[in-house]
Amino acid sequence: MDRPEDRRLQPRSPASVRGLVLAPGLELPCLIVDQSGSGARLRLDRNLALPGQVAIIDIAQATVVEAQVVWRKGQEAGVKRLGAPSSLRGLVPSRLAAARAALQRAGGR
Repeated sequence: MDRPEDRRLQPRSPASVRGLVLAPGLELPCLIVDQSGSGARLRLDRNLALPGQVAIIDIAQATVVEAQVVWRKGQEAGVKRLGAPSSLRGLVPSRLAAARAALQRAGGR
């Protein structure tokens, strides 16, 4: 249930999905705790500084989406999606090659 101080325009739904946060020089496991059409809340494995823009891989769905980090609190972070998710199955454009390789290292297909 959304809190009254929640400023999100779209309802969020629980997710509890294994994910990866990618950025240049960073590959960090996370849990996608909940998500809405415009963003997600992540629980990071470690309390590391994140750059302003990251890619989030949903391991179960084998998708990646670029996102902007909009808040941090301890090991949790909120991100705003910057586009639609892209599939990492089959052939992928060269710009997604690093995400596909990270997905494979994480055990996704």
